[in-house]
Order: sequence, then structure tokens, then C-alpha cells
Amino acid sequence: MAVDSALSSPLGPPACEKDAKALQFIEEMTRNADSVQERVLAEILSRNSQTEYLRRFKLNGATDRDTFKSKLPVITYEDLQPEIQRIANGDRSAILSAHPISEFLTSSGTSAGERKLMPTIKEELDRRQLLYSLLMPVMNLYVPGLDKGKGLYFLFVKSETRTPGGLLARPVLTSYYKSEHFKTRPYDPYNVYTSPNEAILCPDSFQSMYTQMLCGLQERQQVLRVGAVFASGLLRAIRFLQLNWQQLTQDIETGSLNQKITDPSLRECMSKTLKPNPELAEFVRQECSKDNWDGIITRIWPNTKYLDVIVTGAMAQYIPTLDYYSGGLPLACTMYASSECYFGLNLNPMSKPSEVSYTIMPNMAYFEFLPHEPNSPAGFTRESPPKLVDLVDVEVGKEYELVITTYAGLCRYRVGDILRVTGFHNSAPQFHFVRRKNVLLSIDSDKTDEAELQKAVDNASQLLREFNTSVVEYTSYADTKTIPGHYVIYWELLVKDSANSPTDEVLNKCCLAMEESLNSVYRQGRVADNSIGPLEIRVVKNGTFEELMDYAISRGASINQYKVPRCVNFTPIMELLDSRVVSKHFSPALPHWTPERRR
Repeated sequence: MAVDSALSSPLGPPACEKDAKALQFIEEMTRNADSVQERVLAEILSRNSQTEYLRRFKLNGATDRDTFKSKLPVITYEDLQPEIQRIANGDRSAILSAHPISEFLTSSGTSAGERKLMPTIKEELDRRQLLYSLLMPVMNLYVPGLDKGKGLYFLFVKSETRTPGGLLARPVLTSYYKSEHFKTRPYDPYNVYTSPNEAILCPDSFQSMYTQMLCGLQERQQVLRVGAVFASGLLRAIRFLQLNWQQLTQDIETGSLNQKITDPSLRECMSKTLKPNPELAEFVRQECSKDNWDGIITRIWPNTKYLDVIVTGAMAQYIPTLDYYSGGLPLACTMYASSECYFGLNLNPMSKPSEVSYTIMPNMAYFEFLPHEPNSPAGFTRESPPKLVDLVDVEVGKEYELVITTYAGLCRYRVGDILRVTGFHNSAPQFHFVRRKNVLLSIDSDKTDEAELQKAVDNASQLLREFNTSVVEYTSYADTKTIPGHYVIYWELLVKDSANSPTDEVLNKCCLAMEESLNSVYRQGRVADNSIGPLEIRVVKNGTFEELMDYAISRGASINQYKVPRCVNFTPIMELLDSRVVSKHFSPALPHWTPERRR
């Protein structure tokens, strides 16, 4: 029931009084974005004034922007690594933050093949919870009646480890799901999930997915929205249903749980809800046994109003497949966040994926923006620091790299996200996420850059030496038509002795050698999360890359400046490459991966 119009927000009439307060908060924050930013920076600098990091730059207690900008350098993760390593090793002094570092959040951006460790403090959970609390009040403006059913969300915890000094290191969502904020969250009719906490918190990905899918099938008529964090995660759930529907229908029919589910808390939890339901089992069996899975989401969950998944950035590659499985349901991207900081939310969550813009919430951190000129020389020096722009001073149409200063002690830290300004809500800018800086390949939460891909090719090509063979040229793409998606690398080989050319077995081993060279986030996706399929090498005919250059020049590229693209996604180029493939090879085994960090 809508509330009194006096409580109405410029965003629209709220669905209930609680929503009215949330919408009013958004209005206040965005209307006063600059003064909120000034206050946030003063709070951060004042509370952290005695930290080793701020003392090093002689702020002397100053909390104003001008002093801050004149004295503190803009930094990357590599600049902070010595401090982070000391904290990880057990140094509890106030290095970056006056408040104790409670744990590390592992970023999917990589550093020397390992996840980055992002320091965080306990109160950051409150800030994240605050942003989460704003999502449904906004969604309720666009989709009525979400309190009349449930959300089928596939949510998972990932592996965690401890640093030498005993601090937990784990992904930000794992930290949130395991927190009391999530586990003992107050009842909210707009936020009821079909998945019980026990299923979400089960560390075994098969058992977790199985029970979440089983619960979702049992309550199929109550499901009003279907989601996962990333588009790739939702597609993995559909693929899981394709592979396991027979066992799932048997469980529904008999009311007994698959013996592969061994987790005691899961078995106990499921025993309370799983009852024989032959009619539902027959329905699921009929739908899943059809060859055509077009619209399977709305066929099984007929009341679904939208899919809640991130489909911006690298995830946009999954949109056609999601449209196929959902019959073209709207795709809602609700928020923008990272391990370093939660940034903001989408005030128009039902917009087309290509038009998604996130409104930065100025209370989350202090934000600055480094103008991004794609064709200008990369990098800058301490002698010629970049001119950063404040939150309210960005210009519509321009691209920027995001730079943050957080309560947990990151100061003028380059996040690596490239954003384009699309407009303003009050005085707070709205951004379209363009891409991660320097990321070449991505399937799930993995991010592989050009240097890493080059290293992997170099390492794999060592196996070709005894055959007097070398890799002349290569390029790559992320194939998301398979589920899970996988990396495809095109190789043109120079074989000096055709009587001694590398065998299929050797080329398969080259695939594995490349995987062993990729970062731990990629290898975890392959080994533990099953979110990435085996890497594939496609060997192409000699002369293929010359044809590629001819094609690029025919489209206006300069012959003097042409470089082989290390990643391709333009359909005519892909078609040219695929028409020249002479053999295909796949990684024959899983690469090595353990949850422990490399020392």
C-alpha cells in the first residue's frame, strides 16, 4: 500500500513508510553531494591523522581538500604493498587506519598472480548494509508487489584463508554473507529468499547449488525475481539444472534428499521443507526433458518479473544467452561495488543494460576522478601529478578513472575502473561502467591483462622447442557461448620440420601450461568454483594474421601503427579466424590451486 503523498520522493511515490525514509535519504545525500564529500574527507583525515601513512606526508592534522590534494600522492596497489604485507604479517600498529583492520577483502583484480588484499574495518559492514537497504525501496518504484513473493537468488561463499598474522582474507561477498548483518537480518517482506542461509553458507559449491535449486523448484510459484551476483553465475545455475534435473525431480517426487548432500546442517534444514510432490516432479521433468530450453526460466518460474544480475562491463557478453533462457525478461543491475569500497546504486534499475548508470552515494567514501584520455601516453610521475576532479565537478560525456579515499585507510587509491558520466541526480553524478583498466579477458570474477596472457603464451611455447616450433602470433577471446565460459587462444605456429611437428598431446599440454601461468582467481574459477571451463587453443593456418592485418587496413587502420590485437570480439574478425582453424586443443586437466596464499 502506498504511503501518504506528503512523504513522496522526487524519485516517485514510495511503497511503504520504510521506503519513504530510504528515498528521502538518497535525496538528501545527492542534493548535498559536495558538502557530504567535504564532511567525509574531514572525518577520514581527522580519525586517521595519527596513522603512520598520513604522518609520512606531514598533513599535521589538516582535514581540508587543498592540503590533502597537495600533499598526498595518487597511488596504486603496488605502492601500498609493503604496508599491506606488514598488516598481513601481524603488525597491529596504526599503519593505514586508526581503527583495527578486522580482515582483508580479496579483490578479483590481481597482483603478481595473487588476489589483492584490501584492508577493511568492522564499521564498513554498516556502510555496505546501508547501501543494500536502499536497493529495494528504489526497485519498488518500478516493480509493484515484490512483497507478495520471494527471490530465487543463487548466492555462494568462496574459500577463505588466513594471513601469516592471523587475519582472515576472503572475498567481500563471503565476508558479508558470513556476517551477523546477513545471517540475523531483520525480516523484510521485500527481501525474502527461497535459499535458506544454510545453503548459501555451505562451502561446497555442488551441495550449495543443489539445495538452492531444489528450494527454488519447490517454491516455483512464489518466485518473483531470479538472480545471482554476476550474469555468469545465473547461467551456471541454468547449466546445473540441465545436468542435474533428473536427480532433483527424484528428490521432489520422493521427498528424500540426494545422498551427495552430506552437510549435516543442510540435511537438517532440507528435512523440514522437503515433502513428496509427484505433481511438481512431473512438471519439472516434462519441462527439462525438452530439447528446447528457450524461455526455461519463465516456464519453470512463471511469475518472474525480472532478472537481478550484473550485466555491465565484461558481463555484457552474457546478455544474449540470458535473453534466450528468460524469454527476454528485463535485466536489473542494482548496484556498483568492489572489494575496496561500495560506490552507489542504479536509480533506474529497469533501464536497458547498455544504458545502465550508477549514482555515486557521496557518504560511502571520498571520491576523485582522473580524466581518462584513451589515446594519451599512459602513466604520470610524482613530478607531474595528474589533475584530479571532485565528485560534483565531473563533466557529462567524459571518461574518468575512479580514485577513492576510504575510512579503512586507502588514500587517493586508483581503483582501475573506467567510468563515463551520463548525467546527474541532483548534484551527484551518474556513471556508466565502461571497463576495467587494462583487462583483456574475463569470464567470471577473473581478470587477465595483456602482460599475464603474454607470460602464459611464453611459458606454454617452451613445450614446442623440442619440435623446433614457435608461436608466430596469437590473439584471444572469452567464449561465453559455452557454460561455463572459457578462454580461447588462437595460435599461428612456425613449424620448421613438418616431419617433427608437435602432437595433439603436446598442444593439449600447452593449454594446461597456459592455465598454470594464469592468476589464482582464474585457477580458483577452474578448480573450486567450476565457473570457468578448460582453456582452448585453436591453431590457425599460416598467413592468417597477415590476413587479419589486411582486413584491419581495409577498414582504415594505419599500416605503420597496426598492432595485432591481443583480444578480439568483432564478429567479422572472429569469423575470419575460425575459418582458418586447422586444429583445436583443450586443457587435459585442472591447473594447480589451493586456498592458501603463496608466500
